[in-house]
Amino acid sequence: MKVAMCLEQNQPLSVEEVTPLEPGPEDVIVRITASGVCHSDLSVIDGTLPAGKVVLGHEGTGVVEQVGADVSRLRVGDRVIGSFIPACGVCWFCLHDQSNLCEQTYPVMFVPRVRRANGDELQAMTGLGTFAEMMTVSQHSAVKVESDLPDEQLALIGCGVTTGVGAALNTARVEPGSIVAVIGCGGVGQAVIQGARIAGAARIIAIDPVAMKREAALRLGATDVIDPTDTDPIAGVRELSGGRGADYAFEVIGAAATIRQAIDSARRGGTVVMVGVPNLASEIPIPAMLVLEEKKILGCVYGSAQVRRDFPRLISLIEQGKLDVGSMVTRTLPLDDVNEAIRAMHDGEVIRSVLV
Repeated sequence: MKVAMCLEQNQPLSVEEVTPLEPGPEDVIVRITASGVCHSDLSVIDGTLPAGKVVLGHEGTGVVEQVGADVSRLRVGDRVIGSFIPACGVCWFCLHDQSNLCEQTYPVMFVPRVRRANGDELQAMTGLGTFAEMMTVSQHSAVKVESDLPDEQLALIGCGVTTGVGAALNTARVEPGSIVAVIGCGGVGQAVIQGARIAGAARIIAIDPVAMKREAALRLGATDVIDPTDTDPIAGVRELSGGRGADYAFEVIGAAATIRQAIDSARRGGTVVMVGVPNLASEIPIPAMLVLEEKKILGCVYGSAQVRRDFPRLISLIEQGKLDVGSMVTRTLPLDDVNEAIRAMHDGEVIRSVLV
């Protein structure tokens, strides 16, 4: 089968024929029908997220082709969305309404899944590896869905949509009538904007230097936009919020400078949500005045989602016309053009490219 692999930092992906390793008794084999190209994939390529040599891709959908002897949740022919964090259902976190922190996350992630022609065995990103024709995954990492939505829309639920909408609805719990600022309006940022709109936010301020992304934000629910290259975003947010600052400020880039912008953009008593993943070796300075201003900083993993609950909820929102995922798909490409998709994302030309 054909896969796209990251073999060297800051180099193009290698598209090769590989041999799948034998699946385990709790594994399923999924034929990939669509895979979104997410900024986290770029973070693996540039070393922000250290993963070594790996089959890339973590946002995808497909159809179950084979199930292991101990698989109880899935059957051949099921349409599934890959969950880049497994949900085993029995660990402490899963039993305490935090399946996005499932204890099986790292054991699943480090299982070798394919063998190259030279004999090297590679893992798959987050235990999935959706930049491929097929993937072998734990049954805990695949969620059965029943929907007629197009594959390219279902794929985005696997990461960007769940993370962004969940950041607004689950992590921050945005209140109706509130003021929201979103720093970074790529795929996940656009989903945060939609989540804030669904929650009933009165004002949603989208901040991004790319005009195309600001325009998309306005179509998807933003009420105001700021170009940080010509307007100080902190001053801009305060001007649009009666001088107070935002009730909720979301950082969806993963850079120290924009995290500080989010902190300074939030009002006293406001909430800052860190959605973007910074370099794991970096440290983020936090101003001491945050204590006296009673600001809250929340980390956000996978939109604080329970995937077996939230994937169907998101599908229902899309089907009812309340969540627009189709507009987030800028272009579709074949697997062989994965490096073009990576380039377009890096250069800010797309909201989401999808490999089909």
